[in-house]
Order: sequence, then C-alpha cells, then structure tokens
Amino acid sequence: MEYKDYYKILGVGRNADDREIKRAYRKLAKQFHPDTNPGDAEAEKRFKEVNEAYEVLSDSEKRSMYERFGSQWQNAQRGMGGNPFGGGSSTTIDPEMLDQILRGMGMGGAGGGQQGGGFGSLFDLFNGGMGQQGGSPFGGAQQPRRAKSVEHAVEISFEESFLGTSVRLNRNDGTSFEAKIPVGVNDGSKIRLRGAAGGADVILKVGVKPSSQWERIGNDLKVNVPVDLYTAVLGGKAPVSTVDKTVTLTIPAGTSGGKTMRLRGLGMPISEKSGKRGDLLARIEVTIPAELSDEEIALFEQLRDLRAEPTEQKEAQ
Repeated sequence: MEYKDYYKILGVGRNADDREIKRAYRKLAKQFHPDTNPGDAEAEKRFKEVNEAYEVLSDSEKRSMYERFGSQWQNAQRGMGGNPFGGGSSTTIDPEMLDQILRGMGMGGAGGGQQGGGFGSLFDLFNGGMGQQGGSPFGGAQQPRRAKSVEHAVEISFEESFLGTSVRLNRNDGTSFEAKIPVGVNDGSKIRLRGAAGGADVILKVGVKPSSQWERIGNDLKVNVPVDLYTAVLGGKAPVSTVDKTVTLTIPAGTSGGKTMRLRGLGMPISEKSGKRGDLLARIEVTIPAELSDEEIALFEQLRDLRAEPTEQKEAQ
C-alpha cells in the first residue's frame, strides 16, 4: 500500500492540534471542491486526498495508529486485537501487517522463510495451521490456509449513512446474513466482516447517495437556510432542518445573504459510541419577494428615499 503523508497533504506539522488541522482542512476543501473546479480531475483527486487525510488526523485513535504504522495503520487496526507477540489477546493478523513486522525485525516476509517452519510460517500459525510442508507444528493434521477476502459493493441513502442501517447479503450456498453499517459512514468507506463468507472475510464497499439538501464536508454538514428580506433586515428567527430534527436559528439584524453560521454538534455523527457529531454550517439565503402590492412598492420607495437623504444633505453642505 502506497504511503500517504497526511500531514503534508493538509500542510500542517506533525504536532498540529485539532483546531489547526480543521482550519487547514476547511481551507483546502474549499479550494479543491468540485463545485469550485468543475471538470478538473486533478482538483477532484486533491479534494479526495484532503478528505481522507482529515478523516484520519481528526480522529485521535486513527491518528495514533497512523503515526505508529504508517500506510499499514488500517491493517493494524483491523488485524490486531492485541499484541501477537505477547501482552493482550489476538485471534488473527493481517498478512501485510505481519510481513511489515517481520521485515522490521529482520526475519524476512511472511511469504518467505524456510520450508516446513521458521518465521515464514508465522502467518499460518496465527491462523490455526502452517499451510507449509511438514504439517502442523503441534503434531496435528495440516490445516488449510485462510480463504481470501471477498469485496461486495452496497449503496445506501444519505439518511441511512447518518442514522446507521443494516443490509442483508446472500451467500453462494443460499443462506443469508445481516451486515450492520455504522452511523456516520462516508461514501467509499470499507467495512470488514470477518469470516462472513464461508470463512472468508467480506469487505463491504459502501456507496452513499448524495443528498439534495445537505452537503457533507468531513464530519460537518452544510445546508442552505432561506430567510425572508424583512427577517434579514430586522432580525428574527428561522427554522433549520438537520437530518434528525428541526432547530431554530437566531438571525441578527442586518444579516446579508451568503453568511454562514455554525451550529455546533448538529453535523454528521462521528461514532455511535462517543455520541460526538460534527457541526452544521447554515448558509443564509435571503429571499426577495417576487410580487409587491402598490402599497408595498410605495413603502420601499420611501425607505429608499430615506436612506438617500443623508447622502444628499452631505453633498449639499
């Protein structure tokens, strides 16, 4: 797996705090957003890289694994339930991860080693059998190698990605099973289901349909909030729809169209366990009345004239 320097992608130092990382992400996401760069494949690629980097560095657990294992951090997270060489428990270990560990110890890759044993057989040993000539190291019958993983694509709605959902998948033998998709899953995320297909792992590649109402930016959600002209000028209240509820937003007097107001903790769920969420970015859209009565037109003309009078008086002086 190619190593990606997430710190370099976001343009921050390795000691950057959460605030600095978020600030750098917002700047780059705005710069390379597809809406800002229509048809620009390179900008789209950079936008995806920026989102990937932010997803890892904004999560303390993922960031810690990334700093320890580099490009293999996901394999380490998925394949290690503990330390395979002592201290804690472990049921299996990803072959790529083991290969990296062994090479780091100067013992060669997991696929190399000696026939009938040696460090080249460690991966098979962790998975319940040698898979090499010479049978089991414990004197039992030779055990088969673990089956390869199977990738399966599923598509869910934006609302399902927010709330979490489950999908039913069919096996080749006619049986089926239910796979849980956690809250906050992003488009393109992969979920490993261990041993779900006849002993082989199933890797769900999740596609999330875009929403016509909310735009996802990392863990934040962006939504347009229509506000009538009078509320924008005089101030007041406006309803704002989040995915799971409606809240009331206070509009200060003199609010102009295009202003964005941040509502903390009303964005995308980060994890079900923590209960934490991103923010909701409410972008104000001032709506202008399309039809005016004669009386309304006369009042607007009076307002125009009142605002013009001080300027005319100054010029006269």
